[in-house]
Amino acid sequence: MTKVTDWSGDDVLRWLSDQGLQEYCDSLRNRNGQALLNLSQSDFTAPPLCLVTSDGGKQLLERIETLRIKQHIQNGHTPGTNGLANGLPAATAASGISELNGGTTRGHLPQKNGVRNGSHHQSWNSDCDSDLAVRIQIPAPPTGRPEDFPEEWTKTGVAFVYGMACFLATTVMISVVHERVPPMEATPPLPDKFFDWFSRREWAFTVCEVIALLLLATWLLQWSLLRHRSIVARRFFFLAGTLYLYRCVTMYVTTLPVPGRHFSCAPKVLGDHLLQVRRVVKMLAGGGLTLTGSHHLCGDYLYSGHTVMLTLTQLFITEYCPRRLCGLRWLFWCLWALGLFCILLAHDHYSIDVLVAYYITTRLFWCYHTMANQPELKQSCPSSFLSRLWWFSFFLYLESGVHGVVPPHYRRPFPWKQLLQGRQHAYSRLESERHGRTNQ
Repeated sequence: MTKVTDWSGDDVLRWLSDQGLQEYCDSLRNRNGQALLNLSQSDFTAPPLCLVTSDGGKQLLERIETLRIKQHIQNGHTPGTNGLANGLPAATAASGISELNGGTTRGHLPQKNGVRNGSHHQSWNSDCDSDLAVRIQIPAPPTGRPEDFPEEWTKTGVAFVYGMACFLATTVMISVVHERVPPMEATPPLPDKFFDWFSRREWAFTVCEVIALLLLATWLLQWSLLRHRSIVARRFFFLAGTLYLYRCVTMYVTTLPVPGRHFSCAPKVLGDHLLQVRRVVKMLAGGGLTLTGSHHLCGDYLYSGHTVMLTLTQLFITEYCPRRLCGLRWLFWCLWALGLFCILLAHDHYSIDVLVAYYITTRLFWCYHTMANQPELKQSCPSSFLSRLWWFSFFLYLESGVHGVVPPHYRRPFPWKQLLQGRQHAYSRLESERHGRTNQ
């Protein structure tokens, strides 16, 4: 076997391919065997290696550590007085002695972690001129400790205020845009291919809103049972608020005509600000739903708010639902798809309204959760383009205390057992005091 220190650049590339680490071939193309052995954790904090994978080079460093061990055993050198064993750091040495030679072992059989019976016992070999101690460290999986997912309800409150402020801004913007909607006589509805294929059904939008309320109620129930509800709540408030903030901008810069002649828009107030305020309050009280009779304004088409809430609640339900409940996840997906179809079937939104809302909602949800689940993406560095998002600082504030993927663990919404035990202790204390007064 050729020594690793004698490898050429082609040998390094061949070894990477054999190990299934082809993604590093471009970054390590000009490195020989000695340069490969000299790689350390600090090399993976800067380009180009920090851009290859999100594990900080952990998998590659483990393979390189194995290479160092084999190289050291092949050389047959003893550890030096400087704490290094032929380039192998002394920190990787354990108190067990194992010599690997063509699959055979002298002394005790090596275990998977390189330590016999999980402890650092010594295995002495009388044929050896020196003691060689080797330990291969295997990183433990995430433990999901409670301290990795702190509650931090203050951050949740900040996210709630942000979400409500964005929802209020959207409602105000709807009343403003309503004054700019062109009359149907002057600007007829725009042509839409879906409207050509399917005729309008009056009941469709009611079905859509019933499905939206059902998904929202399901999500609230599911959220109340989550163990890490504060983390999930602030994620929901932030995403919903950001989506409605984007909606403010899109419907203000582009005001589309009504999608159909069946619309009965409320009359324009023509500068009556008091009436505008009343309309805003009425929409807020009714949740902006047609079912509650609170939404008679026009112009909030690009993009669809109903699509946002349908998609966002469905994404949160499926993301934080146990993976074993596959049938339930499919049920909510079908309800979501039916809700979107009913929006279009009612001719209350253009097809582009629904498509844009779906695209922005899903991309923002996936982007946020990818950044939240990867610790490397929570760092602001020039090589990370995600750190250039305008909401990145707010994201760091909300997620700085979360370490790892939030598991979909559940618990009772109220500690009934503790409450009953507290009442039982109080009753016992009263009984003991009563018996004490009686004995006196």
